[in-house]
Order: sequence, then structure tokens, then C-alpha cells
Amino acid sequence: MKILVSNDDGVNARGIAVLNDELSKFANTMVIAPDRNCSGASNSLTLVNPLRAETHSNGFIAVNGTPTDSVHVGISQLFDGTPDLVVAGINHGANLGDDVLYSGTVAAATEGRHMGLPAIAVSLAGNEHFETAAIVAAKFIKRLGEHPLNSDQIININVPDVPISELKGIKVTRLGHRHRAESMTKTLDPWNRDIYWYGSLGAGLDCAEGTDFYAIERGYASITPLTVDMTAYRSLMPMTEWVNELKL
Repeated sequence: MKILVSNDDGVNARGIAVLNDELSKFANTMVIAPDRNCSGASNSLTLVNPLRAETHSNGFIAVNGTPTDSVHVGISQLFDGTPDLVVAGINHGANLGDDVLYSGTVAAATEGRHMGLPAIAVSLAGNEHFETAAIVAAKFIKRLGEHPLNSDQIININVPDVPISELKGIKVTRLGHRHRAESMTKTLDPWNRDIYWYGSLGAGLDCAEGTDFYAIERGYASITPLTVDMTAYRSLMPMTEWVNELKL
């Protein structure tokens, strides 16, 4: 198996190194990731500046762009042949519920799917036990030969920050939902100019049984299939009836 490995925390992040170490035990891997932390970059592209790729001494390739850029240039220009799979992570922190809309990790996986490849995003709900998340991801990937991913979906994996011996198991989940994030904070820079910082993520709002929040809080890894098609199908008929009543 040939795997393109990327992330949004940057090419020097610990999570991507641990993930690559685990996957390279059974697959040919190539790491192509942003040259800096791009958390929260979502699916953004670099359109007005040229992209450059620099190979580090460990063989990892740094791209001066976003996670989406890294996967796109990796597949189209840098990978030897075509990868069988794109794996993004291991993210430093969970990507649960609404997080998937902002996550550069999920976006890297989504770009792999947009380019016709099966793709997986992997996140750790913390910053310590990356090996646990790597093992869960590897076990899932090894079964893809028996159960290929649907062509219109990616897989979002979140793993609690515990040793593998304390992991309760794996749950297939749906996305939960967060409370509104805390308000932005206004402060001053050293030159007495206004600056603004985003507040903390909102706590879980929809954390019911069956959600990714519920699984992580109870010590289980969460596996959520995400659809790339964002159409609100249940609204099509009501919206059609409403629009048909408009008078032009």
C-alpha cells in the first residue's frame, strides 16, 4: 500500500511523525505537509502565490501552503505514481462535531477524496498518547482491503488521550454539536494597538449517546463517516414549495 501522509499542525509536528512511523511498518509512506502550523485553515487554497516544496533531512516534504495545498501538490506533482490512500494527522487535539468545518486535518483528507482517493483524518483528544491514535488508525487502514471506503465519504477518527491499554474500544458515531464559542478577546500589542484573539472552543452541546463527543468522553475511539456532499436533502422539497410561491 502507498500512503500520502499530511496534516495541519506542520511538517515538524510530533503527531505526523508518530503516525508515519506506525504506517511505514506495513506501507510505503510519503509525508507532505505545511511548513508551519495551519490549524483552522479548513479547505483554503493558495492561489496568488507560488507553492514551493522543500525536502527535510528526514525525508519529510514541507510545502509553503495550506494542508489542502500540500495534498494537492503531493498527489499531482510529488508522489511517485499515485497513492492508494491519503491519511491526515495525527492532529494535536480532537476534531469533533462542528470542528470538521474548520479543521485543516479534515480538509487535507477531503482534498484527497476530491482527487479521487480514499482518505482518513486522525485526531488525538490531547497532546500525549499519539501512539494510541496511530495504532487505531493502522488497524482501521489494514482492513480497507476487505471494506473499501465509499467514494463520496471520508473517515474522521478521534482517539482519547490515553495509553492503548486503557482504550475502551472503538465506536462508530455521528457528529455531535458544540455550544457557541467564547467571545473574542480584545487586548493591546506592545505598540498600544488593538489586537483580537479567538476565544476557546465551545463545550459540547449535543453530546448524546451515539455522538463522537459521547464516545471520546467515555474512553472510546470514535470513527465517523463524513459525506462530502453538503446538500440538505430534507430541505429540497420544502424549499421548492416555498420558492414556487414567489411572485416575480
